[in-house]
Amino acid sequence: MAYSEHRLYIAFQCFDSDPSSIRAHLMDRDAYDVFQRDDYVSVTIDPFNDRRRAFRFMTNPLGVQVDAAYNGLDEIEDTSWDAIWDVAARVGNEGYVVEMAIPFSQLRFSKSDGSQVWGISFQRSVPRNVRLWLGSHRRDRNTSCQLCQAHRVSGFEGIAPGKDLEFSPTLTMDRTDARPDFPKGEFDKGEFRMDPGISLRWGIVPNVSLDAAFNPDFSQVEADVVELDVNRRFAIYYPEKRPFFLEGADMFATPMDAVFSRTVLDPRWGVKLTGKEGRHAFGVFSAEDTWNNLIFPSNQGSRQASFARDVSGGVVRYRRDVGNGSALGVIYTGRFSGDYSNQVTGIDGFFRLSKSDSLTVQGLVSRTCYREDVASQFQQPQGDFDGGGLFLKFYHNARNLIYGIEYESLSSGFRADYGFVPRVDFRRAEVYAEPVIWGKKGGWFERLAFMARGEYITDQQGNLTDRDFRFRVSYHGPWQLVLRPMVIFQREFYDGVYYDRTAFVGTIDVTPVNGLTIYSFVGFGDYVDYVNSRPGSKTTLNGGFVVATGKRLSLNIDNAFERQSSAGRHVYSANLLQSRLVYNFNVRTFLRVMLQYTWIRRNVPMYIFPVKPLDEKLFTQVLFSYKLNPRTVFFIGYSDNQYGAGDIDLVRKDRTFFLKIGYALGL
Repeated sequence: MAYSEHRLYIAFQCFDSDPSSIRAHLMDRDAYDVFQRDDYVSVTIDPFNDRRRAFRFMTNPLGVQVDAAYNGLDEIEDTSWDAIWDVAARVGNEGYVVEMAIPFSQLRFSKSDGSQVWGISFQRSVPRNVRLWLGSHRRDRNTSCQLCQAHRVSGFEGIAPGKDLEFSPTLTMDRTDARPDFPKGEFDKGEFRMDPGISLRWGIVPNVSLDAAFNPDFSQVEADVVELDVNRRFAIYYPEKRPFFLEGADMFATPMDAVFSRTVLDPRWGVKLTGKEGRHAFGVFSAEDTWNNLIFPSNQGSRQASFARDVSGGVVRYRRDVGNGSALGVIYTGRFSGDYSNQVTGIDGFFRLSKSDSLTVQGLVSRTCYREDVASQFQQPQGDFDGGGLFLKFYHNARNLIYGIEYESLSSGFRADYGFVPRVDFRRAEVYAEPVIWGKKGGWFERLAFMARGEYITDQQGNLTDRDFRFRVSYHGPWQLVLRPMVIFQREFYDGVYYDRTAFVGTIDVTPVNGLTIYSFVGFGDYVDYVNSRPGSKTTLNGGFVVATGKRLSLNIDNAFERQSSAGRHVYSANLLQSRLVYNFNVRTFLRVMLQYTWIRRNVPMYIFPVKPLDEKLFTQVLFSYKLNPRTVFFIGYSDNQYGAGDIDLVRKDRTFFLKIGYALGL
């Protein structure tokens, strides 16, 4: 490791007695799910040496990059964070070599003219029959804080982030053709649209960063991984992928999801300021959106709606480091649009009680007022109404025993419209314990764990709504095999009736050879037919594989199937097939073909209201991608949607041609 005025340089020499066994494939940047199946090295950097936040840089033997923001309090790694840095890698006769050059402008660190002390650790992952982890320091499994165990490296005199001023102009062009008389008729040629925008990133000082976007392109080229949403009570969570919202996102994270940036759909502008000075960390975010996305939660389910009305607001976050590894924070969120408003204020804390024990707390209060017509349509209170929430968690994480106690309460009037809260009017208590047994080298298992968990949920009046007991065994063994069978005993209250349920679920994940991973989920047992309010049973079969042919070509096929019955009669069957075929020309360029096909077959006489016997959807996309870095990109592609029903075969409803160019200009 060495450094100059503007960069940190790190080199790895990774020896291997059998270089032919090294696992290395080309893939898209930050494709972490696939990346972690390869050999790779990583460096974790804690520039403030506060054991609370770090930056992680990873690369495989072909130079594929993954970077992440690491939250040392919650032990959460967020790979959606992006930095601009350089890497070179080569496989040779003795193993492989990696060199990294990380600009200081991509990090945050304290202002100092003299020497600084940073926390730094180095890791290497070697996946073979079993996965071997190598580290530059000993890892104490009885200490849950990983950053606390990193090296303390002194030096870094005279380093400078440079001007750290970056402009990222973008231009998005698209045209959508549609059938106005679907399913008949010809396509009407859509209007060709051009949407320019610009984003600004400015490191005001080494520890404070400003991000701004005007008429921004917040579109995401990467389509969401679809989930079956048949017979679901609550809204489904989809992760954020848009670059503007990912910078400093961990600063706004709290135990309860008070901030969820995907509520911002199509903003005219957005501004974000994040920084840290000594023990003080802060974040401010504000945007003006052309849509208002809302979740209307309750104890029994949630509804969602989007309104084409301007809405503005923002988030203010402050956190203070306390003691050795603890922190206190406050947060405020506000959304306003005419007669509508939602404001949330709260305080939270993370307390490291010992090497293995921690306590997390958060309290939130909200005040909401919906427009009169919206309140009437979605059965919400008229006028101003208030609500509150409380979260408590004690967690013990040691080598041979993991256990925890949680309590959460949200009143019926609580709303967090800048966050993701699909359920309210409940009190939840949870207890879980997991003894762990570690295997010996060459043995039949690497790790065995036995988990017991109990959960008890009532509404705010004390009436039981959910009771859950589950027992799970986790086995880690050769071929990187992970096997988790689990039995579940539940009692659930829905629509005035209690349902007793017993179910079995199990997962398996195995990598038998280099380039092939197979995974599956099996579930069967009692279930509730929420649509028709009656008891039933359900069978779920999910599975898929990822196969890489050589270094450039990969195929991922994932299939989810579920079938529900009631009183021995079929109610519905649903299937979702997703596939991705990717050819990687190099670490920066790929061509991808994606398909998502869903069908739902219903037994019409088993429904209490009219339904279609068959629904079909087919989404296809072809994408060519070039990424010089996360913000200098070129995308060109085509996508379409096809729909079908019982009396209509699959017919293409629309088709879209799109092109996106982004360029990061650093000064």
